[in-house]
Amino acid sequence: MEESASVANNVARSIVAALDWSSPPDARKAAVSYLESFKAGNVLILASTSFILVKKDWSSEIRLHAFKMLQHLVRLRWEELSSLEQKNFANLVVDLMSEIADPCEEWALKSQTAALLAEIVRREGLNLWQELLPSLVLLSNKGPIHAELVSMMLRWLPEDITVHNEDLEGERRRLLLRGLTQSLPDILPLLYTLLERHFGAALNEAARQQLDIAKLHAGTVLSTLNALSAYAEWAPLPDLAKYGIIHGCGFLLSSLDFRLHACEFFKLVSPRKRPVDESASEFDSAMGNVFQIMMNVSRDFMCKSSSNVMAIDDNEHEFMEYVCESMVSLGSTNLQCISGDENMLSAYLHQMLGYFQYFKLGLHFQSLIFWLALLRDLLSKPKVAMHANGDGSITFFGEADNAKIKILSFVNEEMCTTILDVSFQRLLRKEKVPAETAFSLAPLELWSDDFEGKGEFSQYRSKLLELIRFVSNHKPLIAAAKVSERIVMIIKRMLSSSMPAKDLPILESMQLTLENIVLAVFDGSNEIVGVTPEIQAALCRIFEGLLQQLLSLKWTDPVLVEVLGHLLDALGPFLKFHPDAVGGVVNKLFELLNCLPFIVKDPSTNSARHARLQICTSFIRIAKAAGQSLLPHMKGIADTVAYMQNEGHLLRGEHNLLGEAFLIIASAAGVQQQQEVLAWLLEPLSKQWMDQDWQNAYLSEPAGLVRLCFNIPLMWSIFHIVTFFERALKRSGIKKGNVQNSTMGSPTPFHPMAPHLSWMLPPLLKLLRAMHSLWSPPVTQTLPEEVKAAMSVSDVERTSLLGEINHKVHKAALSFADGSVNDMNKEGYAEPNETDIRNWLRGMRDSGYSVLGLSTTIEDAFFKCLDIQTLAVALMENIQSMAFRHIRQLIHLVMIPLVKSCPLELREGWLDKLLQPLFLHSQQALSCSWSSLLNEGRAKVPDVNGIAAGIDLKVELMEEKLLRDLTREVCALLSVLSSPGLNTGLPSLDHSGYVCRMDASFPKDLDALASSSMVSFLLKHKGLAVLALQICLEAFKWTDTESMTKICSFCGGVIVVAISSNNVELREFVCRDLFLAIIQGLALESNAIISSDLIGLCREIFVHLSDRDPTPRQILLSLPCATPQDLLAFEEALRKTSSPKEQKQLIKSLLVLATGNELKALAAQKTFNVITNVSTRPRGSSSAPETRTDEGDVVGLAAIL
Repeated sequence: MEESASVANNVARSIVAALDWSSPPDARKAAVSYLESFKAGNVLILASTSFILVKKDWSSEIRLHAFKMLQHLVRLRWEELSSLEQKNFANLVVDLMSEIADPCEEWALKSQTAALLAEIVRREGLNLWQELLPSLVLLSNKGPIHAELVSMMLRWLPEDITVHNEDLEGERRRLLLRGLTQSLPDILPLLYTLLERHFGAALNEAARQQLDIAKLHAGTVLSTLNALSAYAEWAPLPDLAKYGIIHGCGFLLSSLDFRLHACEFFKLVSPRKRPVDESASEFDSAMGNVFQIMMNVSRDFMCKSSSNVMAIDDNEHEFMEYVCESMVSLGSTNLQCISGDENMLSAYLHQMLGYFQYFKLGLHFQSLIFWLALLRDLLSKPKVAMHANGDGSITFFGEADNAKIKILSFVNEEMCTTILDVSFQRLLRKEKVPAETAFSLAPLELWSDDFEGKGEFSQYRSKLLELIRFVSNHKPLIAAAKVSERIVMIIKRMLSSSMPAKDLPILESMQLTLENIVLAVFDGSNEIVGVTPEIQAALCRIFEGLLQQLLSLKWTDPVLVEVLGHLLDALGPFLKFHPDAVGGVVNKLFELLNCLPFIVKDPSTNSARHARLQICTSFIRIAKAAGQSLLPHMKGIADTVAYMQNEGHLLRGEHNLLGEAFLIIASAAGVQQQQEVLAWLLEPLSKQWMDQDWQNAYLSEPAGLVRLCFNIPLMWSIFHIVTFFERALKRSGIKKGNVQNSTMGSPTPFHPMAPHLSWMLPPLLKLLRAMHSLWSPPVTQTLPEEVKAAMSVSDVERTSLLGEINHKVHKAALSFADGSVNDMNKEGYAEPNETDIRNWLRGMRDSGYSVLGLSTTIEDAFFKCLDIQTLAVALMENIQSMAFRHIRQLIHLVMIPLVKSCPLELREGWLDKLLQPLFLHSQQALSCSWSSLLNEGRAKVPDVNGIAAGIDLKVELMEEKLLRDLTREVCALLSVLSSPGLNTGLPSLDHSGYVCRMDASFPKDLDALASSSMVSFLLKHKGLAVLALQICLEAFKWTDTESMTKICSFCGGVIVVAISSNNVELREFVCRDLFLAIIQGLALESNAIISSDLIGLCREIFVHLSDRDPTPRQILLSLPCATPQDLLAFEEALRKTSSPKEQKQLIKSLLVLATGNELKALAAQKTFNVITNVSTRPRGSSSAPETRTDEGDVVGLAAIL
């Protein structure tokens, strides 16, 4: 007895020391080590000591830890007890339940006791449950605290069903589910009895003013509702109805104290999927009861809100959001359960429409999700057979079943009209609406940035617009009439108002609405799909009327002109169907362009310039949407553009946009027309671009480029030439996504830009080389202050890196950020400033890189017109000095497209010269910055040098973002090198990373594989291979999941090459260095998401290479907890299965066992404690999990731990 007390005292002291963060690290470490050894020691001593420590004599921290030790014993060491010891153990826990039923006991201790008993029942199964049931019923009858404990235990019982636990094998899970299902006739009546008894008792005690006792009964009710929620997800729905659970929880929806918890039950029940067997009718009946209960609550709320909305407080609205969430789940998943009852179906849809109309955004938002899901399901079917109704609506047959057709018939004109009216209003954003306009919309709660949990406004708006499209598909006439009517009404109100600007946000919001309705009605084709000629004519009359109203407007204010241009280009698909109207729209756009001043004297007032650029952009949008309808007008447009340019009324940036529109129009007429248009557009540019005088003056040395930055007209002229090259490449010929790799053997189709690359690219390389040289230290020191400042990170870039939203950012900066550079036209300005030079440098860099990358897809022309030495010098000469954000763009825009397109015969000369310096610098820079970040907490990247002091935290955040961005791009390049299209000679990898077993008796030389495998080509060149593989090995230590995903792809290719080839050095690297690095990668919790891929790589190495190299076995045996017996058992099990999935699971289990479960990427997948405590009640500090940290720099296998 004294010995047991002594052991208990030792364990208690260790628990206190382990949880005391003020203790010395060595003392805490020793305490943790002692506790771990105690848990692994004699199981009877562990049990007896833990039972001593859960007594009331000890502190709460010690008792909680003792309960966890008992749970550990039951989960992992239960089989070590004899059957008699197990029975005695269970009886002791039942006795503990009675002892701990004390009002003074902490809730956490009660919960752990109940969880412990539930764990025992799960381990022993149905027989023990049947033995314990009478005792539990008797215990629950003793009082509210005892009943609460019983309900807690019943709540924990199905934990392994409701909480994913990878350690629970499928068969054991099925047995548990079967046993619990068989026990439901005992469990559910008991829970219903507890619910009914203690709810009534709580009311009675409260009426007698016995509030303390009432609280105890209320606690039991809440505990019972929590238990029922644990069964709501999986217990057969007919059983929940049969034993009164659905009725009981429905009754509690009327109780202010319990309705939110009751709602949780219905939230889990509502999305239950309808079975397809004979039990479907019983399910429908039970789910019909759920519908009725929730609809009754909704009806009462709607009646109350319609009579006196001020009587509804925030708590009521919160409750109704929960109710509406369940209503949405019911309708989205189980609407067919009530489709046979027309009255109920109609009432349900009208209630959901009422939520959609409701002024509070929360309820409206929930209903929006329902209507979107419903109409998407009913309308997004292949249009195989259809019928156009007289009202313009469309009914589909064949693909849609009768039930869906019936439901769709209830979505009538009145509902669609209401949905559209509400959607039009809610497209407004509170921050954009003037106060007087917002007041007129009261009490409608418009979207505000202050709302939490509903994403960004753009996401909400996209949902509304998608809903509008579906309604337009269903009732095109209604949608067309409503949008036209609203736009005309707004315009008339603006024309008659002395302050038209107040309605401008409303008109702006209608542009996207009009665009989506027109797209939905005309369906992107030359005919309106599925409607009668009468309906087609009616739709055309509606949009013709709207178009004429727009064309008649004589607005000249830049802001109004810009909105009018947007409304006109929103009608683009209609113009494709109605080409007669194209001429009027083109003339109107030119009229709007000419009514705006083309040179703005005051640089601070750029609204007119911006409006001009937007009108030019409207030409592009209409050209894309209207297709061949613009072909007859090409000559007229060309003549007008030429006239405006000759008169000096068209700026270069505007000409570029109109030129892009020309290319889009020409693409509809074929390659010949494209060539002619390109020749017409590029001829005047080529004369200036090829002129040797400006190249010699400004591109022959860095100082020349600096002079160019101060020659404003030439500076922006060169800029617009390069950006037009970019636009021409994007709009001409075949799309990037359709280009096939040269290894596929398919000739590249002729590209209209091919003849122009030979004169476009050489000056561009000179310009890029001069630009890159500005960042080399000797040149940087001599630069003017304006240029130095322009080379630093801008405010816009800083805001983007920090993930902030800067509402005061200049519009020009924002338009530049997306690559359009719409507002960078500086013609007419006298002196450049820091912002101008920065925007020019960044724009030239991005557009220049983009031109090179796009040109690589024109394979023959690109690779024949350039000398690799000139290209390598231009791109790589100063890469050591380039900022991280520049290298990232270089890789993304140039290197990745070039690698994809490089012909096989040129790889030897081109890729080695380009990839060698890139990999060398990337490996050195990434290694240094990641080492600094992981060891010192700061990445230290070159981009942020020179940023003002005082924002150290922000600088650190920017540095880390820049580092991660570059890391991901480098890894993306490696992933591209291993892509299937560039490695056709290697066995394919499926989604699981499984490589089919291959005959290793005929390995190939790397040279033989290199002709059909880019990875083999890379590995054949030792200089490239060493750098790429070094990046891979180090990446496993970097805490960036996205990068690791890409690296895994490359490593998979390397492993396949090692398997396929006879290269001993490569095989040794894979079996030793790569295998160990992957295991070390699993030690990082950041790799939890991709742990399956990492395990898959381990599997490939061991399964295919361990017979040819002993190193993988040696590494596994060197792990801290590995034994030869474990490895033998693993290999035996591996030989018995050919399933990659099972083999991966075996590898994973072995690694967990061999490392003592210290691989955080694998441990993070599992629940921290299978018996989790889901209460939101505050817990003591003792419940904080122990966090172990590295105690210094370690290398080799020790780094795993």
